[in-house]
Amino acid sequence: MPNRVSILDRLENHSDLWVNPARRDVIAEVIRGKEALVSRSGALATWTPPESTGRRPQDTYVVDRPEIHDKIDWRSPYSLPMAPDTFAMILEDALAALAKKPRLYLVERALGANSRYALKVQIVTDRALTALFADNMFRPVPPDLHRSAFGEKPFVLLALPYHKLDPKKYEGRLRVDPEKGRTSDIAVVMDFVNRVGIVYGSAYLGSVKKLMFTVMNFLLPELGVLPIHGAANVGPEGDCALFLGLSGTGKTSLSTDPKRTLIGDDEHGWCEEGIFNFEWGCYAKMIDIDPQKEPDIYWAVMHEADPFEHGAIVENAMIYPDGTFDFHDRRLTENSRASYPLAFLRNADPRGLAGHPRVIFFLAADAHGVLPPIARLEPEQAMFWFLMGYTSRLAGTEIGVVEPRSTFSRFFGAPFMPRLPQDYIGLLEAYLRRYETRVYLVNTGWTGGPYGVGKRIDIRLTRRMVHAALSGELEQVKFRQHEVFHVGVPEECPDVPAELLRPEKTWPSAQDYWARAEKLAQDFQREFERAFSGMGIPAEVAGQCPGAK
Repeated sequence: MPNRVSILDRLENHSDLWVNPARRDVIAEVIRGKEALVSRSGALATWTPPESTGRRPQDTYVVDRPEIHDKIDWRSPYSLPMAPDTFAMILEDALAALAKKPRLYLVERALGANSRYALKVQIVTDRALTALFADNMFRPVPPDLHRSAFGEKPFVLLALPYHKLDPKKYEGRLRVDPEKGRTSDIAVVMDFVNRVGIVYGSAYLGSVKKLMFTVMNFLLPELGVLPIHGAANVGPEGDCALFLGLSGTGKTSLSTDPKRTLIGDDEHGWCEEGIFNFEWGCYAKMIDIDPQKEPDIYWAVMHEADPFEHGAIVENAMIYPDGTFDFHDRRLTENSRASYPLAFLRNADPRGLAGHPRVIFFLAADAHGVLPPIARLEPEQAMFWFLMGYTSRLAGTEIGVVEPRSTFSRFFGAPFMPRLPQDYIGLLEAYLRRYETRVYLVNTGWTGGPYGVGKRIDIRLTRRMVHAALSGELEQVKFRQHEVFHVGVPEECPDVPAELLRPEKTWPSAQDYWARAEKLAQDFQREFERAFSGMGIPAEVAGQCPGAK
């Protein structure tokens, strides 16, 4: 297989190769080439084909080489192996296709605000919009890259968003797409050993971002750095907090606090020097965005500016002929997104660095309505809840009762965490104990009954509980152990009704509450057995699984 240098050598003689073009020039090419439209605010609006309105986990692969085979959790449904010879074929197809494109862009950026762990990435693409997205999302290459543990050896990413593979050529090598009745023509592939990635046929901009996030999540643990899929902010006294949670748990709303500075909204590393953001920008969901509830995100995307200075990208949202957006229109996808530099947020620090977190919040939107609204986790409990990554989603909208569905995503980001689980939970334990970081489980979901019976916990009360944890107020109260979940539940919290802290008291029937709590505990037990049995999870961690003891 060609090495990284020879890959770029193959493209260096292209007749129209733009190397690190100015941001303004890239925006001009996006507009000229009609890759996006200019909205009234100056932000750019684009749409992708139906198969590219989200990530493609079923078409995302890791090249299985002997050097990394024993480091990957191949039992995970998101760790799909690809044979090296298949990857070599896709790489040759990608290089051949790029060579025929009328224009190419080579954008050199980096991931990691701490230059000790910065990974340079060289993105080659035929699309100006992809080049602009990389400029929004990835960091400038630091001047002291030489001090990085990765050296100055870059990761090369080839992106062909609108070019498809030949299905016949890859029969028996790639999956059969049941919707098309033939071999898939899309592949998102990572070769960790040779530091090469390919996005072939996926026009979803998030494919580029999440591929590089996955690369960092594989590389960093070997350097003693814990990768985190979550947001980070800092208070006026320099106290750092992390917010981990799946989509719909309130991660963005709770971490965007006018009294605290945002370090990043999605991807971070925790090392011996503290927290560092991987990114330079944000990639926020825009569906149903409310300028009153999320004013900073709304302003970042919708503030008026010269289109050549703006550069925010709105992906898959309805735009009308007058240039205005309808963020409530979900006919194309629920997953409308916006990419913009972190500096567009009025209360953010693009430097992306903070000290060690004083508090970590695990967010779960529990639609069963049985988790306490806030609970303290001891280190072994934190390891268990980190491992499980619990939230719940609603099954669908039939007339009548809607049954919540328990959802588990290890480390609150299963598709992007390819290593064996011990690598991640071991680092979490080490840092929690070393820096005496407190961990709280926060239920941003329902109380008084499950979805359809109870009501969602008022976010103003959730914010008050979060602030009490950040200020240390909760450390001054008594805690009791929950009978089923075994977590520490505070008996009081300033400005929060005492009965809310005991969810069984909010239900019409305490008996129904305990039955539903045990039902959720059984969901945990089944998922733990399915995903982690025989994986060598420490007994003290496995013993934190909910259920009667």
